[in-house]
Amino acid sequence: MTIKLKKCTLEDSRKLQEISYETFNETFKHQNSPESINAYLEKAFNLKQLERELSDVSSQFFFVSFDQEVVGYLKVNTSDAQSEKMGDELLEIERIYIKKKCQKHGLGKSLLKKAVEIAQEHNKKKIWLGVWEKNENAIAFYKKMGFIQTGAHSFYLGDEEQIDYIMTKTLI
Repeated sequence: MTIKLKKCTLEDSRKLQEISYETFNETFKHQNSPESINAYLEKAFNLKQLERELSDVSSQFFFVSFDQEVVGYLKVNTSDAQSEKMGDELLEIERIYIKKKCQKHGLGKSLLKKAVEIAQEHNKKKIWLGVWEKNENAIAFYKKMGFIQTGAHSFYLGDEEQIDYIMTKTLI
């Protein structure tokens, strides 16, 4: 069982879209309306949007492969690419998405370790993320990895307002 990370490029936009659709649907489809899911998928993961994000020097994407299959990815943001204005001392983990069948195999830890490495390379003091208040598995994982809830913000899935917990980890 080999875990590998690969930095994404513009040429990876279609694969990124495919894995985004699959992992987002697996995680959130059963708790949200089809209309809200479809509206969010079209807005967040259309090819032009993903290409813009891939081209942004303040964002980085990394595929994670498990036994030679791309099964998820990490997206981190610094500076103005952060989804909330959190300041220059923080790095945002915007997405850690992993296919359900591959969860609980250390992939999330590998992606989180990569995010910490990037934060340290950029001299960041903290990393932060937003996680849906109903995503209990993710919240438990982040707590186990040393994150604490430091706030909350609104997240819109289509027209539906939801609450994301803001969780932060101080780097040593």
